[in-house]
Amino acid sequence: MNKVLLIGRLTKDCELKHVGEEGNPLLIFTLAVQRPFVNNNGEREADFVPVVYWRKSAETIAPYLTKGKLISISGRINIRSYNNSNGDRRYITQVVAEEIQFIDYAKAKDEAN
Repeated sequence: MNKVLLIGRLTKDCELKHVGEEGNPLLIFTLAVQRPFVNNNGEREADFVPVVYWRKSAETIAPYLTKGKLISISGRINIRSYNNSNGDRRYITQVVAEEIQFIDYAKAKDEAN
């Protein structure tokens, strides 16, 4: 089973692209996910996880996926490879999100009032 659940903050505003002949919407972003322990300096480190989202709702939620927003995603890990211009094999690991939920939405709504 390939299932991932992450909670973290967006490192920058998401990027919305339209891909293929049909112009399918694609969201690309990086999620900073804190590690559950501190390092030798007493600081909490984070992993920076690349995420893609292919759903039709990508265009609708793109304006809300902004830097610093706290979200949860569920999806799957995808590993693909390609040959670069030198013929070297390169691998890309990313999470393909199937569901995105806004965690700090209520907080932002309260601050607006």
